Amino acid sequence: MVKYKAEYIWIDGSQPTAKLRSKTKILTVGTEPPVWGFDGSSTNQAPGSSSDCVLNPVFVCPDPIRGEEHKLVLCEVLNLDMSPHATNARRACIEAAERFADHGSLFGIEQEYTFFQGNRPLGWPETGFPAPQGGYYCGVGADEIFGRDIVEDHTDACIAAGLAIAGINAEVMIGQWEYQIGPLGPVETSDQIWVSRWLLYRIAEDYNVTATLNPKPVQGDWNGAGAHTNFSTREMRESYDAIIKACEALGAKRELHMESYGAGIKDRLTGEHETQRWDEFSFGDSDRGASIRIPWHCVVDRKGYLEDRRPNANMDPYLVTRLMVETCCGAFE
Repeated sequence: MVKYKAEYIWIDGSQPTAKLRSKTKILTVGTEPPVWGFDGSSTNQAPGSSSDCVLNPVFVCPDPIRGEEHKLVLCEVLNLDMSPHATNARRACIEAAERFADHGSLFGIEQEYTFFQGNRPLGWPETGFPAPQGGYYCGVGADEIFGRDIVEDHTDACIAAGLAIAGINAEVMIGQWEYQIGPLGPVETSDQIWVSRWLLYRIAEDYNVTATLNPKPVQGDWNGAGAHTNFSTREMRESYDAIIKACEALGAKRELHMESYGAGIKDRLTGEHETQRWDEFSFGDSDRGASIRIPWHCVVDRKGYLEDRRPNANMDPYLVTRLMVETCCGAFE
């Protein structure tokens, strides 16, 4: 019998930011990945005296690293009675998506990240600092761009895995990059963000480079790393007034959203470096210094979507998409 490798991927219980874990199961070609188990006492998800947790496959795609028949298997974590584990944010996201399904929510998430080699960002001098940021954004040339080979490999891997990767670009700080996933529904976008993150970490590993989602990887006059979240509903895709209504609803629940938009939010949302302050709220046309940006073409077309610029790079997409669906769709009912 021909065998294949199934890489089981799950989200652990690390605080304040969860980590990805994975392990390999050998299966017979033609069989689907079954429920499996793991030691939750080693992932901050169970005590040693009752350590077993359950991995339930929820999203399966081709493994672009191993190729052939091999698969990546994203799993949700369950308790032994098959109820959602306390760290399982996916189930609540599903419930929100189903409750507000008539609104047709779509997301496109811009995942920023920073490459590190050792204790410094990739491309930074061993001592001191590089030239001030400005020329690195969407730049070209060996004096401004570092890590492009990793980025291209990651992009190819996402395409081969069937993920809805929509684009890539170098970011404002040297050694910092971005890719986009979407447009998809809230659960689908979140699943693919987690798998794409695993692929990023795994591919960078081959280059002896670390990819980090730290929202403020370098203190001082350097941009942080976010996960700008583009969002629309059926109402917003038909009416500019609905976009404004959604913005106002998000503003009314600013504190609730700030609690779930990623650890270190105050370090990144300072009011500088293309951000609004974490304790203030604003929205505006083409305004990258606002909490919510309404893209220029949506203003011209009088319909479209909004960009929530507040989520950190290290946010949990299940939490962010759920909150945005509940807040904005709830305002339309």
